[in-house]
Amino acid sequence: MKQIDIAFRTLVAELQQRSFDAQCSPDFLPAGRFVSVKVDNLAYWYFDQPDGEGGQKRRYFGPADDPEITLRVESHRTEKSDYKTRRKLVSTLTREAGLIAPDTFTGDVVEAFAMAGLFRLRGILVGTVAFQCYSSYLGVRLPMASILTGDADIAQDYAISAEIADSLPPILDLLKGLDPTFRAIPRISGSQRSNAFRNQSGYRVEFLTTNRGSDDYGDEPGKMPALGGAPAEPLRFMDFLIHDPVRSILLHGPGVSVVIPSPERYAVHKLIVAGRRQNDAGGDAKRQKDILQAQLLLLAMRQYYRRDNAAEVFAEAWLRGPSWQTAILESIGMMTEEAQLVANSFLAHGRDM
Repeated sequence: MKQIDIAFRTLVAELQQRSFDAQCSPDFLPAGRFVSVKVDNLAYWYFDQPDGEGGQKRRYFGPADDPEITLRVESHRTEKSDYKTRRKLVSTLTREAGLIAPDTFTGDVVEAFAMAGLFRLRGILVGTVAFQCYSSYLGVRLPMASILTGDADIAQDYAISAEIADSLPPILDLLKGLDPTFRAIPRISGSQRSNAFRNQSGYRVEFLTTNRGSDDYGDEPGKMPALGGAPAEPLRFMDFLIHDPVRSILLHGPGVSVVIPSPERYAVHKLIVAGRRQNDAGGDAKRQKDILQAQLLLLAMRQYYRRDNAAEVFAEAWLRGPSWQTAILESIGMMTEEAQLVANSFLAHGRDM
């Protein structure tokens, strides 16, 4: 596994900061433009932006003789220029550095949620879309076979969602803005609350949360006040996965600043999940993908990451008890010999710390 050149890693860091800054002021998107309109010999600023159907949507902003209003218009022109520069940086990193970019629709989905405030509200990308972001986070080239997906999984801690006192816009409205065929997926249990949505093409967006510690909640999505009316399915091990997440960049459009699990937690979580899939429907294919992603991250971390970080997470998982230990060891046994050596060295180091 090859790390990208230091010059490209510097571009990643620059893009990450500029994309994060841009998401902090989403009122006037760079794709739009301010126009001056005269009414009764007085000039007013309006903002035009694409309506998604080939036309323009216009909204009033303020009088042109207001210096603060005009200053914001000038600021937008600077942001628009930065938007173009960031798109060029993304192109450089994907074409010349060989870093992973998502498919266009996945990128659009994540960007829409980011601009709506998902990551500000402490939402976290999990699953394969998150895995795509480790390429830029670790500065390594990951094989395309490990990142193919047809869904987006989003997690948020159950307690955090109740405490934030803020919320995304209605989730179904956000998704229908991307594709009007999105619908909530009924649950097999008959629950009236659905945590997953799918469009006619089969693309699925699912919301997940931490387990509340009782089997009574096993098949009942939890109410998540910060997720725009979307409930989330509580899953085992989710608390372990999303603890202490990190910020990365999704190489789509001008770059999308995202929050993902730390690579060491993602890798160990995949080992735990893979080791417990024996009886799952379609478990073999899912288990193989889990193992592949875990070993790729372990190999990358051995070369380009702080060893103690991975060792501490292995130790934490090991102390969770015999069922976790069994799952980890079983999954390690399914990896390549090189990856087994790396995983066992992390595990031994962690137990000695």
